[in-house]
Amino acid sequence: MSQATDRQYHIIKRPHVTEKATTDSLNRNAYHFRVPTDANKVEIRQAIERLFEVKVVSVNTLRVGGKARRRGWVRGNKPDWKKAMVTLAEGDTIDVL
Repeated sequence: MSQATDRQYHIIKRPHVTEKATTDSLNRNAYHFRVPTDANKVEIRQAIERLFEVKVVSVNTLRVGGKARRRGWVRGNKPDWKKAMVTLAEGDTIDVL
């Protein structure tokens, strides 16, 4: 397995399943995934097309800042993360559950 193929398996961390994501998949055939913060739209598109064998129409990304957390006197932050909303061609689906 080449480095490029290995990177594609690390691009898609996990599906991001929420009420909004579920509604989005039904209304406009878009699926949400958590991806690394350094991943770009081209890499995300290639990874989705290769791993799930579907045709990607568009990729939208969103950076989410980590929330500040406190436990007693100790302060900290949850890590930042990136969400990718991937719209598929009509007729293509991904079984995320």
